[in-house]
Amino acid sequence: MAPHDDATARPRTATLKDVAQLAGVSIATASKALNGRDNVHPDTRRRVVEAAERISFTPNQLARSIVAKQTGTIGLLTHDLEGRFSIPILMGAEDAVGAGQMSVFLCDARGDSIREQYHLKALLSRRVDGLIVVGGRTDPRPSIGRALPVPVVYAYAPSLDPADCSVIPDNTSAGSLAVQHLVSTGRRRIAHVSGDVTYLAARERAAGAVHALAGAGLELAGGEVLYGSWSEAWGRSAAHTLLERDPEIDAILCGSDLIARGVLETLRDRAVDVPHAVAVMGFDNWDVLVSGARPPLTSVDMNFEALGRRAALRLLESIAGEHHSGVEQLDCRVVVRGSTAFDG
Repeated sequence: MAPHDDATARPRTATLKDVAQLAGVSIATASKALNGRDNVHPDTRRRVVEAAERISFTPNQLARSIVAKQTGTIGLLTHDLEGRFSIPILMGAEDAVGAGQMSVFLCDARGDSIREQYHLKALLSRRVDGLIVVGGRTDPRPSIGRALPVPVVYAYAPSLDPADCSVIPDNTSAGSLAVQHLVSTGRRRIAHVSGDVTYLAARERAAGAVHALAGAGLELAGGEVLYGSWSEAWGRSAAHTLLERDPEIDAILCGSDLIARGVLETLRDRAVDVPHAVAVMGFDNWDVLVSGARPPLTSVDMNFEALGRRAALRLLESIAGEHHSGVEQLDCRVVVRGSTAFDG
């Protein structure tokens, strides 16, 4: 007997719309609930998750449903020459869109606005479904425009246009977290050495650090934040300056892991025990620097992969018709290693 038509029919894949209808919410609310957005009531989130489970829907099906109607490609346009930010952000973005569901084209503008326009035209000519623009520093940057045929999300460096969607690390909070960690280890004479003062990240991290010190009833050791360059050489020089100014310093918070490596070198040359006499801490948690330091370096991880995932999710939602605008800040975390942790 010939099989019934229904027996051989391909089962229809569940969609985000199906989840929303089953849960009794809008598509936008269903997307927010499944993507972990904070502004969703717990009861609503539970209802959406249960609905998704009932019809075997996963968030990556959002990517699959988009691919069915689009080219299945997004562009990632970066200004990060070394790949310190763009590579982990790319990895996070690929996680979010789902392996094999969408492809990501990476283009490096090398900090050149003319090259950026060239890459932008090239990506649009490939009919990408959307763009993620990654800055080389966290300072706000000009928008690439509102008249583009595809949605755009800015990562790491926010757009100056409030109508654009931007996802960035919370550098001010990161500075506070760093000081809170140092204070929790018993440090009371905490100095701060940072990089180029023209970088917003340097100023925001310093502001967060000073605020946390004030909250703990402490003042910044060394008299002021020492700004310089993002280099080991500056870290070595700044450490000498600080120890001459205030021999009682018991912690040095550095604006980057590279600076921290220089600080550690000076402390080692001066036979200062780390972390027992002076704790040292960096920012960025760049593996090639923190793991090879002596001792291994405690650092603030800016969660670049999470940043990439969030940026990609916002882009997928925009491609699906849910537009986002404004600046969204993501939390950072402290990764503790031997440069601040006592053996006991």
